[in-house]
Amino acid sequence: MALHSMRKTRGCWSFIRALHKRPEAAPAPQVAEHTQLSWILTCMVRLPRLQHLHQWKAKTTKQKQDGTVGLLTYPMLQAADVLLYKSTHVPVGEDQVQHMELVQDLARSFNKKYGEFFPVPKSILTSMKKVKSLRDPSAKMSKSDPDKLATVRITDSPEEIVQKFCKAVTDFTSEVTYDPASREGVSNMVAIHSAVTGLPVEDVIRQSAGIDTARYKLLVADAVIEKFAPIKSEIEKLKTDKDYLEKVLQVGSAKAKELAYPVCQEVKKLVGFL
Repeated sequence: MALHSMRKTRGCWSFIRALHKRPEAAPAPQVAEHTQLSWILTCMVRLPRLQHLHQWKAKTTKQKQDGTVGLLTYPMLQAADVLLYKSTHVPVGEDQVQHMELVQDLARSFNKKYGEFFPVPKSILTSMKKVKSLRDPSAKMSKSDPDKLATVRITDSPEEIVQKFCKAVTDFTSEVTYDPASREGVSNMVAIHSAVTGLPVEDVIRQSAGIDTARYKLLVADAVIEKFAPIKSEIEKLKTDKDYLEKVLQVGSAKAKELAYPVCQEVKKLVGFL
């Protein structure tokens, strides 16, 4: 329900300020209860548990062991995002399963110590559990990837999307098959194609019989462009209505605050802050 609420609010606000080009136009909406609960939860987890999370190890390896405390404790903010709204089900990607296990353990630990309070939320995984990088199909697709050809963004132009898929890593076999263990690149193309069209992988393979991988990558690019088109159109439409965006942000912030405040206050009472 609220796994990305705080980050989305920040991103939306940055977008609105960019549209206005006047940061002072209105006060940035805040739901401080996210960070307050995050700190309380941080006091309930031991350091080794966070250091053993795959995301932390992977990112610090890329950063040459120069990871910050903020990166280390980021899963606690995610946990606060979920628990603050007493969420029962949370849609996540495969890479976030470990973090959700941490959320579940925190809910159980809190309930054991202070009485039944938080629901233990369940993870919801879609059939497309993880989108792989176009340039390194052994890794997930990430918006922070320094290789600009690795990630497809909703705001990319059709030309950019075609270029990225043309440059996507596959292999030297021209037939389109689905075998993630031995043909990661081509299987990634098939998985993306299946996800954007809603067709089962088997149907995608059957429809792609006789097409070589070079042509197939263009076919997948066209399917992605078609899927993104109405979303991009709506984005462009909303960008022209600044007043509406501000209203949505302010109303959403107020609703989130209305839900978050009493939960956070009750938590503070239970742990002895109030």
